[in-house]
Amino acid sequence: MSLINLEKVTVAYGNNVILKDLDLNVEKGELVSLLGPSGCGKTTTLRLIAGFLDSQKGRFLFDGKDYSNIPVHKRNFGLVFQSYALFPHLNVFDNVAFGLGLRKVDKAETKKRVMEILKTVDLLGFEERFPAELSGGQRQRVALARALVIKPDLLLLDEPLSNLDAKLRVKMRVEIRKIQQELGITTVYVTHDQEECFSISDKVAIMNEGIIEQMDEPSKIYKYPTSEFVARFVGFENFIDLKMVSKNENVLELEADNGSSFIVDNLDIYKDIQPSKGAIRPDDLKISSSKEEKESNMINGQILVRTFLGRDYQYEIETELGNFIVNHEALKIFEVGERVSIHFPKDKIILVK
Repeated sequence: MSLINLEKVTVAYGNNVILKDLDLNVEKGELVSLLGPSGCGKTTTLRLIAGFLDSQKGRFLFDGKDYSNIPVHKRNFGLVFQSYALFPHLNVFDNVAFGLGLRKVDKAETKKRVMEILKTVDLLGFEERFPAELSGGQRQRVALARALVIKPDLLLLDEPLSNLDAKLRVKMRVEIRKIQQELGITTVYVTHDQEECFSISDKVAIMNEGIIEQMDEPSKIYKYPTSEFVARFVGFENFIDLKMVSKNENVLELEADNGSSFIVDNLDIYKDIQPSKGAIRPDDLKISSSKEEKESNMINGQILVRTFLGRDYQYEIETELGNFIVNHEALKIFEVGERVSIHFPKDKIILVK
C-alpha cells in the first residue's frame, strides 16, 4: 500500500467545489509535486493532507491508517510555507527548536538535533542570528530545518521558493532535493513553476479544476501528455482534430477535417486513452517551400507573422486546419506572405484527449 492515499476526496466552500472525487497515491520516499494554474486545487490538497481542512466526502489514509479526523497537532508532519513563518523575536536556534519544545524534548537532545539539522542545511554558525539578519535563502533553510528537526513522517512544502530571485531558486531547489534524498523523507511539494517541479520530482501530478489530469514521471509527462490541457501546460502549442482511419502495431493512420492524411507512431500509451487531437511542439515542426502535391503529414499554408528569437525565427502560419506556430533555424529565412509547406514528423505528433 502507498504511504499516502487520498480516496475520492471532495472539498467545497459552499457551492464552490475545489476538489472533485480526487484520488492521489504517494509511495514512501517519493517527492511528488502538485502542479497547475492558480485555483486548480493544489494548495487545498496540501492543506487537507496537513489537517487544516476537512473533506466533505472521501478519506485520507496515511500508512494504512485513516487520518481524516486526526487533528493537525497529532500528525507528525513537517510544513514549510511560502512566507517561511519564522518567529522574528527568536534566533535561528530557537526557531528551529520550536517544534521540539512543543514535544517536550529535553535540552541535551534538543541541542544535539538542532545542531545536526543546521549542519544538514549548511547553517552551522548562524545559531544566534535573527531572521532579519538572514538572506532569503538562509531564511528558507531555517524554515526547512525547523520542519525536519522533528523527524517528520511526511514533509509538506507550499511554494517554498516563490519569494526568492531566479538564481537562488535554482540553487535552493537542488538543495531541497539533495536533503530529501539524503533523509529519504516522503515529500509533497506544491508549486506553479513547471521547470522547478520537473527538475526535482519523482512524480508530478498535473491538476486542473480540482482533479488530477495526469500523474507520472516528469519525463513521461513532458514527452507524452495524455490530454490537451496537460499538453498545453507543458509547451505544446499546435493542435489538429483527427479521427482514426486504421491502425497496426507500428503506426496509426488518421485523417484531419480537410481530408489530409496523418501517420503517427503507435505508442503503448494510446491503449489507455481515446485520442481526439494531435499535438506537436513548435520546435518539432518543419517548414519548406510550398509543394502543390499532397503528402501524408504535410499541409500547405501562408506565413502571417515572423518573429526573431535569436538563434531561430518563429513563424505563425495560416492553413486550412488553423494557424500553427513553428520555430525554424535562421539559416533559411521565409518571408511574410510566402506560401510554405509544414511537415509533421510522425514520431513527434502526440495524440491527446
